[in-house]
Amino acid sequence: MDQISIETEKDRFENVKDPALKEETYVHTVYNEIASHFSQTRYKPWPIVEKFLNSRKNYSIGLDVGCGNGKYLGVNKNLMILGSDRSDGLIRCAYKNGHRGLLVADGLQLPHHNDRFDFAVSIAVIHHFSTEERRIQAIKHILSKLRPQGEALIYCWALEQENSRRGWKEGMDQDQLVPWVMKSQNEQQTKLRYYHLYKKGELIDNSVSAGGEIVEDGYEKDNWWVIVRKV
Repeated sequence: MDQISIETEKDRFENVKDPALKEETYVHTVYNEIASHFSQTRYKPWPIVEKFLNSRKNYSIGLDVGCGNGKYLGVNKNLMILGSDRSDGLIRCAYKNGHRGLLVADGLQLPHHNDRFDFAVSIAVIHHFSTEERRIQAIKHILSKLRPQGEALIYCWALEQENSRRGWKEGMDQDQLVPWVMKSQNEQQTKLRYYHLYKKGELIDNSVSAGGEIVEDGYEKDNWWVIVRKV
């Protein structure tokens, strides 16, 4: 897909007024279509996520909101983590990878009881919500599931990726349709996924607006991350 086609599709995206419909078309449907191919590229835990999970107390109970193929569910065998994802295709991938305790759930409508969990992770998920209000609401919803003083680790793609192959940088449009290319012997397919690229400090601001307290924050692998505590 060339740049002209992407810009045409972005015009269509911007003309959709319902944020939930935008996400259904440019996030949920796309991830179901690419689930198997996407899963093959997701196998190595990121260091900060691994460190966070390995620092939890033994036998703690947590959530992985947007667990994808489940690559973080088995990092620390002394934890119980319930994984959920909006994509039933990715949940099937996680099941095939040997994970259990999985469910298909929207990040704004998790079925778990409030105030029950010790921790949560949400890796590369919040940036798929198409308005700031919904992104803040998603963080607030995760925090609602935690016990008081429970902590959540949240990752979102950064705008500041000037040194990466994508080349995004400060001053560029934060709302992007990002191609995912699937190649086979006979054809090449390109699917466009919606991302909101977080600028420096924005994820902190959203987390505070959601009612959380920032414990730690940083930048890793073209992502901004925060550890936010429920107060």
